[in-house]
Amino acid sequence: MGISKTEDFTKRQNEIATLMKALSHPARIAIIDYLLSVDTCICGDIVNELPLAQATVSQHLKELKNVGLIKGSIEGNAICYCINEKTFVKFQDYLSGIFKKIKVQACC
Repeated sequence: MGISKTEDFTKRQNEIATLMKALSHPARIAIIDYLLSVDTCICGDIVNELPLAQATVSQHLKELKNVGLIKGSIEGNAICYCINEKTFVKFQDYLSGIFKKIKVQACC
């Protein structure tokens, strides 16, 4: 494998790539879908929704939290997770810009 020269790209390009990489696993998409369907939840609730072991779900939650797609707060002995709206707005702005440019451009 070649070395990725991330320093050759803008901060925004690296941020969007990191978000897309985090969203590139179906289990993480399932977690996001579940979090969108409820206000907040604890990790145990997510484990009950997915056909994965608790440790695997925890790893996926960690990846989503590390890139800022979800937030987590400790309540008692549980961690409650929810969507991080700010990050999704940033991602939405990027994708909206792409779709606007696609509409404007003429194709062959």
